[in-house]
Amino acid sequence: MTSKQETLVQLFKAARVIPVITIDRLDDAVPLARALIAGGMRTLEITLRTPPAFEAAKAIMAALPDAIVGMGTVLNSADLDRAVSIGAKFALSPGATPELLDAAARCPVPFVPGIATASELMAALARGFGLCKFFPAQQAGGIAALRALAGPFPQARFCPTGGIGQANAAEWLAEPNVIAVGGSWICPTADIKAGTWDKITELARRAMADLAAR
Repeated sequence: MTSKQETLVQLFKAARVIPVITIDRLDDAVPLARALIAGGMRTLEITLRTPPAFEAAKAIMAALPDAIVGMGTVLNSADLDRAVSIGAKFALSPGATPELLDAAARCPVPFVPGIATASELMAALARGFGLCKFFPAQQAGGIAALRALAGPFPQARFCPTGGIGQANAAEWLAEPNVIAVGGSWICPTADIKAGTWDKITELARRAMADLAAR
């Protein structure tokens, strides 16, 4: 594992839950991030699923210096280059092509490739990526699949994402090769659209309190 990844491992371990954020309206970015930080979550993944994503990340970083902002749904080297250019602290992908892995290995920003199979994990490990995103976690076999990967790949660490929520986050985090989980349950689309930021703060607080109690 590279020093960049080791730094990211420590960051994710401290965060435990990485909110997976999709921004449809730029004006929602800063209030949403502020609500999550108030609830105890400051390591944030802004997904590249919508046009305002990069501008949203920039707005959050400018307004809330305590936020640790990374870009998710990075699909190619151009996405990765732009993430670097705006000052993102990390980047994640749902999967990883050989070209993306090669670009990420040269990138100054820590990168978390997405994997769902042993072959994909081997490709990531071969390029120095010992921390991977297990995605889609539930659909790719759930905890049983992750335990199966732990046998031949004891050095790998994971941030599972996909099908994880309040009810099962602690179960995933109890696995020794899991350092954090990603999820969108903390920031529901309906609450973002309605601007009910207090509800999102409460969801974040509840998630962190529940994990602290276990």
